[in-house]
Amino acid sequence: MRKSLSFSGHESFQCRNLWLKKGFDFLTQNGNSKFNDDRAVIQLGVGKNMVTSIRYWLDAFGVRDDDDKSKPSELGKKLLNDENGWDPYLEDLGSLWLLHYLLVSRGHEKASIYYLVFNQFRKQRIEFTKEHLVTFLVNYSNEKGEYHSPNTIETDVGVFLKTYIKPNSKEEKKNIEDVFSSLLIELNLVKKIESTEADKKEHWYKIESSDRESLPIEIFFYSILDNIDKENFGDSISFHKLLNDNNSPGNVFAMHPDALVSAVEQLIQKYKGITYKEDGGIRELQMQKSFSKNLILEDYYGNH
Repeated sequence: MRKSLSFSGHESFQCRNLWLKKGFDFLTQNGNSKFNDDRAVIQLGVGKNMVTSIRYWLDAFGVRDDDDKSKPSELGKKLLNDENGWDPYLEDLGSLWLLHYLLVSRGHEKASIYYLVFNQFRKQRIEFTKEHLVTFLVNYSNEKGEYHSPNTIETDVGVFLKTYIKPNSKEEKKNIEDVFSSLLIELNLVKKIESTEADKKEHWYKIESSDRESLPIEIFFYSILDNIDKENFGDSISFHKLLNDNNSPGNVFAMHPDALVSAVEQLIQKYKGITYKEDGGIRELQMQKSFSKNLILEDYYGNH
């Protein structure tokens, strides 16, 4: 039976800042089969294992077409194309929020840890150790009737943490290029804390709900429309679903309820045809017309 969860493929490398752009350009010029070619090492300027990792991250973030692996996806082309791409070098923080959403929402079969941490694990623990997360993922896999090596999962947890956590001064001295080059650290989603117990120096982490003031309203709206397209939501969406459903903005962006209300209020001010009502204690976002999620992104990048 085909496994539905995936905890490997990145060769233990987190996605670096320029890897998606490098991989997109290479894919555009050479096609998928060339990733297995020895020339890929020279053209991409990285080691063989990193070539494999770049190909993995192209899939995880949705930059490569899911049906035709020899081509970039439509969103990949719109975002990363040199000539008329929205943000080829990912200099806009909104692009990182968009990529984070894509990584999590696509992740159940592509990069499972991202989907599971933001949709499931955070509901059990806001503060956690590496061991807590490994145990959760092993148990979750077992409950699904799948076996994944604890060592593989532990490696995946390490890559997950590197993907989001800003380095401290001690880590800076170890490998500046490695610790500062992670693609999503500027989002400040996962933070490192230290145990207060005197006899322990175990590393603790937290993903706390926040206002997410740096999250553009268009990327927030894109996440809602993407869920509507995938039928997770309907045209009438309860506040509870926006906050708690799998791949909801509340879960993916780790938003505080008040921040979610504020984002919804910005949404109805910016776009006509959307209302937010409270009736009998039920708060609901209603759409009187259809919106294109891709046009929403064009609106965002056209004004930046």
